[in-house]
Amino acid sequence: MGFEVAVIGAIGIDTNVYLSGSEIDFSVEATFTEVVDCIGQAGGYVSQSLKRLGHEVCFVGFVGSDYFGDHIRETLSAQGIDIAFLKTDPLGTKRSVNIMYKNGERKNFYDGRGAMALKPDVEAIKKYLFGTKLAHVNIVNWSRFLLKPLREAGLVISVDIQDVTDPDDLYREDYVREADVLFFSSTNFRDPTPIISKYLRVRNDRIVICGMGKRGCALGTEHGINFFGPVELDEPVVDTNGAGDSLAAGFLSSYFLEGYTLEESILRGQIAARYCCSKKGVSSDLITKEQLDKTFAGKK
Repeated sequence: MGFEVAVIGAIGIDTNVYLSGSEIDFSVEATFTEVVDCIGQAGGYVSQSLKRLGHEVCFVGFVGSDYFGDHIRETLSAQGIDIAFLKTDPLGTKRSVNIMYKNGERKNFYDGRGAMALKPDVEAIKKYLFGTKLAHVNIVNWSRFLLKPLREAGLVISVDIQDVTDPDDLYREDYVREADVLFFSSTNFRDPTPIISKYLRVRNDRIVICGMGKRGCALGTEHGINFFGPVELDEPVVDTNGAGDSLAAGFLSSYFLEGYTLEESILRGQIAARYCCSKKGVSSDLITKEQLDKTFAGKK
């Protein structure tokens, strides 16, 4: 049977700490803030986003046998996301603490728990995903063992390698080599052109998308590199958590599952990302298909 899309990788609980001022005052012991918990990390945002966009989604990953893991299981199930292969991490559910600044930017502190030691049941997952069209993979270490088998099984492989600091990073090498669609953030680079060009030299038959925040987005294919300006919405930017994941979900949904052109799909991904930035710590309240369609029609 299969699914429209499988999301594979990292999910956990994000604790977002919203500062009342522009910086932390380390001269005092206590600081009053707004603190919000939500299901987050790359897999948490993308799976919920794709479901909100109306697709049949499954999530493959690990959570702990603990309060947070139970909450994630119950929430995804209630949304209609298949979690038959949401297995148990004996070290517990992944956590992130995000220090949030007033302009929506963040500093992230990530605890991946057992991510480096876990091993997926490759053959069982291949059987489970038989007939699935698309897999979006996070770069949690164990997911690398699924890349080649799933490509050989005929799935389109999308990977978000996130905030790259070194394009020759050995940890990301497997993901860069196998991805049919490669997403990354320009957070550490002013001009992503050299990195996009490098990834296209690895494989020129792929799509490379770089999220550039308030500067817009870049798209690389064998035909060249194009830049797209930012999308503006009425609501202010309050939280950039999940923006890159929403960009990926909006693009993948539009291009691979709904038949939009590359340029249209980029715009729809940017709309989804900008909408996400207007929401504070609520990964279950991302843009719906109806909202995306309406906003897209007004931006064309």
